[in-house]
Formats: sequence, structure tokens, C-alpha cells
Amino acid sequence: MTENLGWILLAFVLYLILMVIIGAIYAKKNTSSADFFLGGRQLGGFVAALSAQASDMSGWLLMGLPGSVYAMGTGQIWIAVGLFIGTVCNWLFISKRLRRYTIRANNSVTIPAFFRNRFRDEKRILLGVSSITIVIFFLVYTASALAAGGKLFNSVFGLEYKTALCIGAVVILVYTFLGGFWAVCTTDFIQGMLMLIGILAIPIGAVGIMGMDNIAANLEATGVEVAGYLDVMSDGNGNFSAVDIISQLAWGLGYFGMPHILIRFMAIRDEKELVKSKITAIIWVALSLAFACVIGVVGRAYLYPQILSDGAQEKVFIEMIIKMFTQDMNLPVVGGLFLCGIMAAIMSTADSQLLVSASSVAEDIYCGVLGKKNEDKKVLRVSRITVLVIAVLAFLIALDPGSTIMGLVSNAWAGLGSAFGPIVVFSLFWKRTNLQGAVAGVASGALAVLVWDYLPIINGQTLGKATGLYSLVVGFALSALMIILVSLLTPPPSGEMLQEFDDVKEGKF
Repeated sequence: MTENLGWILLAFVLYLILMVIIGAIYAKKNTSSADFFLGGRQLGGFVAALSAQASDMSGWLLMGLPGSVYAMGTGQIWIAVGLFIGTVCNWLFISKRLRRYTIRANNSVTIPAFFRNRFRDEKRILLGVSSITIVIFFLVYTASALAAGGKLFNSVFGLEYKTALCIGAVVILVYTFLGGFWAVCTTDFIQGMLMLIGILAIPIGAVGIMGMDNIAANLEATGVEVAGYLDVMSDGNGNFSAVDIISQLAWGLGYFGMPHILIRFMAIRDEKELVKSKITAIIWVALSLAFACVIGVVGRAYLYPQILSDGAQEKVFIEMIIKMFTQDMNLPVVGGLFLCGIMAAIMSTADSQLLVSASSVAEDIYCGVLGKKNEDKKVLRVSRITVLVIAVLAFLIALDPGSTIMGLVSNAWAGLGSAFGPIVVFSLFWKRTNLQGAVAGVASGALAVLVWDYLPIINGQTLGKATGLYSLVVGFALSALMIILVSLLTPPPSGEMLQEFDDVKEGKF
């Protein structure tokens, strides 16, 4: 086993060195803050698609979702269904118009800057609220990625959790710090391909090794009732309620408010590239989500007699790779490459989150809210300092090895989706939306999630625990309602804003 670990370690080292080299190469391309944050809007269709989806799915795809299915059965696939619907809607309805509008609205390079320009936020209230919201929830989101990296290194190499956490954080920090948006998107493209290959090959290989006929018998041997475990209308203990299904499907709403995904739409070279991006992204996400669920089921059967419990369920994919390539097949280097696919999923999200957080602080708070002069060298310096600070704070949040990846992602996804999802949709498709409505929508969405998930209001329980309803449902609905009511009760947008809306709708940008 020691020899196998040596080969696996070699694969990891070579992969991580490649990521850092890419960061160093693209450091030379960052001559301005627009290059660092948006790549000069020169992103190709295929790179944009895989970068958007790889940065979206994170370690949650290969650890959180399979672990949830492993533990509770195929009833957990409703989250995947919701995410697939959300992905399709985001690419079909949001991508094209958002790219147009951000160009027309004073060539905005961040989502908060787009809101400021779209709603003529002269007092920079909306800009400040949006930027602070991004930083708060991306801290939690980045922590989930770092926690996934720590669990990966801990499981594979037996490293102490905090040491493993440090290694993953340092590598992500280095190439994001150096290369900015171009480095992030290029590495995401590589990582997206690696993730897809791994997520397809491992469950197919596992079925080939143990045989289709043994899956049901092995599942039953692990202590589950097979019919219930494979029932998509069951949570493993009983039938789903309407609240359960609504909560899982609601994950799809979050897509409309994810800054690290939305900026990929803004960065695409031209609208022709969007066609390639849409097709590529939808196929990638359909395959990835479907096979992530398959991993949970097949992994439970394949790993028997080993049964993962007490939070170790999220390591099912890792354990499958280790068993396949060190026990069933003596190919540790190949196993190391597939394990790098999990690292790829983790890194592809963490780097994007660090970059978006940096842009919010440097462009939106430092230059926008504080009114500092927008000098490229100073903005780049502030951005890189922010990347470092956010990484350190996320590291501190992730120090608790008991934190689940699924739980951290769930909270961050709800906060960002509730705060920004409704206002992104309304800003693009309802011309009556005004500044007051936008501020009310962002603030109410973010606060609703914080109250719902964190305040023990009912007998020492949060509203989320007491009702079982996902906070994204509540936050998204409240935010949308506030946007409509406040916009209708306050003065309408100016003629200039209305004309800009019509120009974007007609393609005049």
C-alpha cells in the first residue's frame, strides 16, 4: 500500500504543479483589472461552458451528492433534477441578455457593478449591499471547497485534517493569486474534462468488476431495504412529503443568482460562441448529475462489506477509486489521476469564488463604495490581498472537520440565490424594476436566509429545521415579492433606463 500511495502522490504533485504553472503563465496577461476579473471578454464557447459548470459543481458534485444518495437512497436525486432545470434555464434565458446588458450598462465587469449601472445607483447603496452579501456567502462557499480538499487528502494519504486543509488552500491560492480570470477559466476547462471522465468511468468500472447481478444483493447486505432505497419518492426512512420535493427542486432557483457562474456569461467573446456554450454545458451537466447519483448507489454495493457512516458517506467516490485501482487493479497512477478529478472539482469552484470575492472588494467596495481612484495596479494589488484574506477566513471556517460539504454548500447557495436570483431575472426582463425595488430585493433575500437558517426561533430550532423547508424557497419568494411591491410603490425608472432596457431587448448594444 505504501508503494501505491507513492504513485498516487506523484500523480497529485504533477497535477498541482501544472495548475500553478498555468497561473504563472497567465499572470503576464493581466495588464488591467478587466483582464484579471473578466479576461477582457474574450472567452471561447467551450471554455466558457466547462468553466461555468466546473466552477458551479465543486466537490459537492463528487462528494456531497453521491454521499447523500449513498446514505439515503435515490430519493436524493430531486436536487439533481432541480439543478439540471436551473442550468438549462440559466443558459437559455439569462446568458445572452445578461452579456448584452452588462456591455450596454457601461461595460460592467462585476455583478454588483452591473446593478449599480443598470439602476443608476448614484449613492452606491445597492452596490455596497450586493458586494457585502457576496463576500459573506462566498466565505461559507469557499470554506466548503476547502473542507472537501481537506477530506480528500485526509482520506487518501492519512494526513491530519488541518494539514490536508493547508495543502489544498495554498495551491488554490497561488494560481488564483497569480493568474486571475484567465488562469481560473483555463484550469477549470481542464478540470471540467477530468471531472467528467472520472464521474463516467468509475461507476461503469465498478459495475463491470462486481457484475450487475450482485448490485441488489450487496445493497441488501449493507442493511437497506432495496425497493425503498431505489424509490425516488422515498428519503430512505419513508415517503417524501411535498415540502421535501419542493425543497430539493428549489436548488435550481439558485442558478440565477450565482455570481461565479454569471460572470462566465459576461466574459464570452460573442453571441455566436453562446450557442456552443449552451449545448456543451447542458450535456456536461446532464451526464455529471446523473452519474453522480449513480455513484452513490453503485458505490454502496461496490464497497461492501465496508459501510461508510458518521459523515464518511461523502468519501464514497474516493473510496471507490482507491479500492478499484489499488485492490481490484494494480494501477495506482491511474487511480491518482482520477483522484485528481475530485481535487479538480474542489479547485474549480474555490478559485472562482476567491476571484469573485476579490472583484467585489476591489472593484465594487474599494473603487465603487469608497470612491478610490480606479488605477489598475492598485486595484490588482487590492484584489490579490483580498484573495489572501478570503482564503484565510474560509480556512478558519473549514477547520471544523465535522462540517459537511452538503451543509456548507446548501447555506451559501441559498444565500446567493435568494439575494441575487430574483433581481437578476427582474433586471433583465421587467423594465418597471427600479433602484428601490432592487435594494429591497437583495437585502430581504439575504436576510431571509440568515434568519431562516441561523436563528433558533422555534423551541431552540431554526425555522429551516422546524419546517423542513429549504431557505432558498422562502428567500427567493420574499425577494421577488419585495422587488415587485417596492418598485410599484416608488417612482418609475427614468426614461434613460427604459430606453436602455429596450435597446438591450432589441440587440442594440
